[in-house]
Amino acid sequence: MQTNITRMLETLFIVIIIVGISVLLLGIKVFFTRNGKFPNTHIGGNKALSKKGITCAKTDDKMAQARKGLYDILEDQESKQNNNKE
Repeated sequence: MQTNITRMLETLFIVIIIVGISVLLLGIKVFFTRNGKFPNTHIGGNKALSKKGITCAKTDDKMAQARKGLYDILEDQESKQNNNKE
């Protein structure tokens, strides 16, 4: 019984050390430089993709919602025609 607990604690300690080292290595730039930031991996922050006109799904959705549909365009044209007749 005691051997199992000791073995479990050793394994837990090794896992904690490995996870700690991993976090430290992943955050070297952030932890050891002034004004360190994680890189912007969002599609909107990628210059090459923006040059090609590629945007993220959220931006595409916002742009689609902002666009007028055919019904709205026809309604605007009719109201303009009615205003010009008056």
